[in-house]
Amino acid sequence: MLHYSLVFLVIALIAAALGFGGIAGAAAGIAKICFFVFLVIWLVALVAAKKAV
Repeated sequence: MLHYSLVFLVIALIAAALGFGGIAGAAAGIAKICFFVFLVIWLVALVAAKKAV
């Protein structure tokens, strides 16, 4: 699960870079949402993995 959250975080970062840079202006809102959602998922997965050990 941690692996998937990292993959989605990277995808969100790429989408954010494209959206924030003006290359895909219409996707900026979606990129922001994806970035923050996957950042939260990544943090939750990281905390859950630490507690499992």
